[in-house]
Amino acid sequence: MSDTDVTTSTPDPAEATPPPAQPEAADPEVASLKAELASLRADLEALTAERDRLKDQALRATAEAENTRRRLEREKAEAVTYAAAAFARDILVVADNLDRALACLPTEPDTTLKPLADGLEAVRRELHHVFDRHGIQRVEALGQPLDPMHHQAMVEMESDSPPGTIVAELQPGYRMKDRLLRPALVGVARARAATEETRAATEEKGAS
Repeated sequence: MSDTDVTTSTPDPAEATPPPAQPEAADPEVASLKAELASLRADLEALTAERDRLKDQALRATAEAENTRRRLEREKAEAVTYAAAAFARDILVVADNLDRALACLPTEPDTTLKPLADGLEAVRRELHHVFDRHGIQRVEALGQPLDPMHHQAMVEMESDSPPGTIVAELQPGYRMKDRLLRPALVGVARARAATEETRAATEEKGAS
């Protein structure tokens, strides 16, 4: 081999492979930013929950205020509508006495009683006109089925009408618009008791 020949040598693998990279130490500034971000997220969640709670509170308060307003308006309207209910009940006694006075007069009064009868009748008509203006109406009774909401049964009476039908009105009832001032005192029908002849005929029919 000549002096000019170049000797080629194979590099050592251990020398050619670079050493493994070492993990860089955490940057303190990045860690601080991450911690701050986590804190801000927690604060945001807390504020969101507080906002939802206050919103729910406000909605409930608004609904309660609206319900209170409507109730007060209804109570005010009822107070205006039925303000005269107690007075009307007292006037019903006057109407009853007026009707009794007219009922005591003869159907065709003589010249002495006729002015009195005409005067009482005029007062009765005017009183019922006042009732009409204030929505005071008489409760229907005769011929109607007994309604515990408007009628008070005082006596049962034998009648050909169906049992439970009102066949007598002892005292008229009145209502003011939708409110009952007083119930009508009534007598209701009951089935007639069987007579001796009817019982005998029934027994004979059954025996045959």
